[in-house]
Order: sequence, then C-alpha cells, then structure tokens
Amino acid sequence: MTASPVAPARTQSTQHDPDLRGPGLTLGARRALAALRIALGLVFLWPFLDKTFGLGYATPAEGAWINGGTPSQGYLQHGVSGPAKEFFASIASPVSDWLFMLGMLGVGLALLLGIGLRVAAVAAALLMVPLYVAAWPFAAGSQNPLVDQHLVYTLAAIALAATLAGDTWGLGRPWSRLGVVRANPWLR
Repeated sequence: MTASPVAPARTQSTQHDPDLRGPGLTLGARRALAALRIALGLVFLWPFLDKTFGLGYATPAEGAWINGGTPSQGYLQHGVSGPAKEFFASIASPVSDWLFMLGMLGVGLALLLGIGLRVAAVAAALLMVPLYVAAWPFAAGSQNPLVDQHLVYTLAAIALAATLAGDTWGLGRPWSRLGVVRANPWLR
C-alpha cells in the first residue's frame, strides 16, 4: 500500500495584520469594521450637512443654519420630555448650536477618514449620551424601552476606535506614523 499525497484542506485565510496591535482580526473582520466606520461616519456627517444647508430632509431650507436656523436650540427647548427637560432647555444657546455642529462634523469626518478614532469615540459619546438621556424615559410603544440608536452609535464608535478600524480603507496607518500622534497615542 502506497501513501498518496493529500492536498491540505482549503481554509479561509486568517492572515493577521502584523501592524494591528489589538486582537488578531481576519481580513473579513477588518473590512466589516471599515464598512461600519464609513457608515457611522455618514450617520454623523449627514445631519451636519442637512442642518447647515437645509437640504430638505430633516431640515427645510428656511431652517438651515446658514439661513439663521438653530440646529440644537429648538430640540433642547421643545423636543425633550421627562426629568431632564429643564436642564436641556437651560443649555439651549448659540454655543450649544456650535458645539453640536462642530461635534457632528468632527466625528463624521474622523470616522470617514479613519483618523483620530479615539477622540472621535469620546466626542461621539459626549454627543450621543445626552441625546439618549433627553429621550428618556422612552414613550410606551417605542421600539425599545432600554436601548436606542444613540447608545448603539456610541458603542459602535468605541468598538471602531478599539479595533483600529481606520487602518482598513482609511488613513489610520499614515496618521499613526505622524510624530504628534506617536507622541500622543490618544490621538490615534
């Protein structure tokens, strides 16, 4: 009886990126996280664009920021219910408009470009957690009485930063090689 050569079983590639400092991720996982990063970037960037220019989706042209609209004040004064209503009404101001809009622009661009994801995750949490609190308690008949999109967006941004999702289909690797980023890893 002679031994016949047996071809090795074909398996899905599990090559790991040697530059990835987190848990080893397959190429498919890195691509899925990159797609999530890009989609979440658009989730943050789109409201900035619509509220700035009144593109007619959530914001009509006459309500555009460039036409004198207030991107956050109306919601903070009239859209909040529950125990935090008075607090949110008290912070409604042109400053809240600027902070909200700069936050949405910054987080959106950082996610789309794949740079500064740690800062973007913190900024996303600072934007989304108050919006979650503003919507609480959720009305009867809402989709979920505990978790809404604001918490999901926050957790997704944190996961993207933790897995260096900007390194795939983004500028994360060149960004990480900049001297200022090497000296300040929190900018990664």
